[in-house]
Amino acid sequence: MNIINKMTLRHLRENKRRSLVTIIGVIISVSMITAVTTLGSSFLDLMIRQDIADNGEWHVQYLDTNEKQVEAIRDDANTKAVILSNDGYAQLEESQNAYKPYLYVRNYNTSGLKSFPIDLTEGRLPEKEGEVVISEGIRQNALVTYNIGDELTLEIGERIDPSSGYVLTQNDGLIREDETILEQLNIEDTVTLTVVGTMARPDWEPTWSPGYTVVGFIDDQELNGAKVDTFVALNDVDNSIYSEAKQLMTEQNIERVAYNSSLLRYYGVTNDDGLRKTLYGFGGIIMAVIVIGSISLIYNAFAISVSERSRYLGMLASVGATKRQKRNSVYFEGMVIGGISIPLGILAGITGIAFTFLFINAFAEKALNVTEKFEVVVTPITLLLTLFISSVTIFISCYLPARRASKISAIDAIRQTQDVRLTSKQVKTSKLVRRLFGLEAEIGLKNTKRNRKRYLVTVFSLVISIVLFLVVSYFTDRLEQSLDMSQADYDFDILVNGSTLDQNDLRRYESLDHVTNGTYFENATVQTMVSKSQLPSAITKNENLASTIVDGKFMYYVSLYQLDDESFNAYLKQIGAPVSRFEDGDVPGAVLIDEISYQDMDQKKFITSETVETEIGDTFELRDENATGDAAPLKTIQVGAMTDIAPTGVMTGSLGWLDVIVREGTFEEDAIGDLMKQSSPSIALNTDDPEDTQQVIEAEQNLDLYVFNVSEQREQQEQMLLLLSIFVYGFIVLISLISIANIFNTISTSVSLRRREFAMLRSVGMTPKGFNKMVYYESIFYGVKALAYGIPISLLIMYLIYRAQINTFDAPFTLPWNSILFVVIMIFMIVGASMLYSVSKIKKDNIIDRLKQEND
Repeated sequence: MNIINKMTLRHLRENKRRSLVTIIGVIISVSMITAVTTLGSSFLDLMIRQDIADNGEWHVQYLDTNEKQVEAIRDDANTKAVILSNDGYAQLEESQNAYKPYLYVRNYNTSGLKSFPIDLTEGRLPEKEGEVVISEGIRQNALVTYNIGDELTLEIGERIDPSSGYVLTQNDGLIREDETILEQLNIEDTVTLTVVGTMARPDWEPTWSPGYTVVGFIDDQELNGAKVDTFVALNDVDNSIYSEAKQLMTEQNIERVAYNSSLLRYYGVTNDDGLRKTLYGFGGIIMAVIVIGSISLIYNAFAISVSERSRYLGMLASVGATKRQKRNSVYFEGMVIGGISIPLGILAGITGIAFTFLFINAFAEKALNVTEKFEVVVTPITLLLTLFISSVTIFISCYLPARRASKISAIDAIRQTQDVRLTSKQVKTSKLVRRLFGLEAEIGLKNTKRNRKRYLVTVFSLVISIVLFLVVSYFTDRLEQSLDMSQADYDFDILVNGSTLDQNDLRRYESLDHVTNGTYFENATVQTMVSKSQLPSAITKNENLASTIVDGKFMYYVSLYQLDDESFNAYLKQIGAPVSRFEDGDVPGAVLIDEISYQDMDQKKFITSETVETEIGDTFELRDENATGDAAPLKTIQVGAMTDIAPTGVMTGSLGWLDVIVREGTFEEDAIGDLMKQSSPSIALNTDDPEDTQQVIEAEQNLDLYVFNVSEQREQQEQMLLLLSIFVYGFIVLISLISIANIFNTISTSVSLRRREFAMLRSVGMTPKGFNKMVYYESIFYGVKALAYGIPISLLIMYLIYRAQINTFDAPFTLPWNSILFVVIMIFMIVGASMLYSVSKIKKDNIIDRLKQEND
């Protein structure tokens, strides 16, 4: 080790506090990068494991493949495992559930039985063809009992929708009208099956499915010309799977393919260019924010003590040190600090995430409805990324001080003339400042001008903290908004309707055990004509809808929903609308849903749009859905309130539809009232046991009754939102802590380096009260300057995030006013608290000793 490096180490030891502050700054930065990358990889790992546990491990599905095609798929270089499956439906003649008249027989090979989640409750899994495991729902729900060892002779075939000719699946409910089943069952084979076990209802069987699941066995060595679906698990999962699958389909004449999109998206794989751009845009912007924050934190730790180090470097120059030696001494200091801080930062980040997961896993299974637990996943990529970013940030942080130090002459460095080059004009302040705030405020303002470099470094630190917090807050809000737009908005558990039922028939379900709330409503579809000037741009830009505009008029379909008095009043209270607008009158008041979210299949994006451009007080003439253009209107309604919140049970329509909510009795004596009576009334139920409630209602065997259980889908959406909230709000907490540490680190170090300056002010008679007042005003100057730069920069980055998002989710750009107000208040509180804390540490300093002291 040369003499320069030895002196650098000695300098670090002599200035322990400053060296410790720098090391802590780097540790915080590295731990932040490590925590974020580890949290991201661990979150994706959980979602991958949970998806596999729920739906099996497969990435690509080739449909209707023969034996030769299966062998070609198995021999493909990227194939890790092959699962073979076929399925079909058979009549369950004795079923006591009219909504589930079938057995759904799904056969797997050995690999499939291991990969797909099957919760065996009794017996064993099938080991040869002709053996099956049956769902316990057959006994519990269909009231048909099969015992282990029983033989079933079944005629198996496909369900066909007669109106379209489409093959129906388990995701399609039973097609029927009144008591007649309209769909067809095309028989293809007759089989004899032996029951060898029972299982719980699989998660991949929706509650509305018309068939009870039966799992059988396929011998993949003896297909004998049978057609099977081939599920493939791949070795390498990336975006090339789409081109590789198409190439294999072409070579082997395979007609249809499907992808496990829910699993692939957790690998970052999608064939949707808009979604890919959104993901990359989000990831790139957030990573850029993290990198900038890391650079600022480490740079501040180095740059704020440059003036003190320049005197030491000047002394080296006076004894013959070259520019290169002075520059390398700064780089060497960075290497020493990095060598200590990077390993500790990585360890701190991983440890922090591990403790976080210990806390989350204590309630994750029940709160999130997941069977898997969070595990700390540290990949080589995350470690390399952390090392690379940390090394680059330390180098950048060292580069500017090293370059500056190499150019300072020995005399200038020792005299500190590089740090303080002032003219009276540069430190001049407005007389208004003294008149309004006093001498202390003027001194504080002059301090910021005189110590300009330290002032700018502190302001830069504050700006970065503001940007980090606001950008991450906005990012999380957009993520939640995107998830809301992409998911159906179900705020109920079960929807029940039937054309032959009246209000009393349906409202009695509110008294069932486990039912906590019910909302009864009636529905009718009518039309209204609206002038072109009132159409939102989403309609005028849609070629299909715009083509229907005739003579400057557009025909909207109107879904009228009539709520009972209690539900309607509760709804008005929920949206904050006055009841007076909906009292009886010649023109009844109505609530208009003025905003919808829908998926545009042509643009492959989710869009939020106004339904119609109107105002409170405007009227609409309602016409019969089947009426001609010159038919007289049925009723005129007046817009009493507009909202984007739909009542419980009401599912909003698509673009070109208006959803209107009125009070019960509004159309009782009108033609629309007759339309209401002809439609199917509905009741939306909330219950703490949806499965039991559904079974009780279906046990009535009323074929005119339709039961729609959305509890599983809603719980899955809530699970995703909660998981997302844990991820993003944990990220916000982390960023907030980093920002506070950054501000405190910068200000406390700056104040520490100004100890002699403060001792001088006290030596000329500044009182403790005046000293505190000066600190207060200096904090205000810091905060105002930081906000003046930080908020505009944050808004610019927010807009970039918005532009990245509209590739997939098209929603208006809105400013996060609550976050902006919060950050304005917090920046002054944190700056003031940091300065007061730092100053309190030096108030007891001996003035004479501090004026003579060189090092801290």
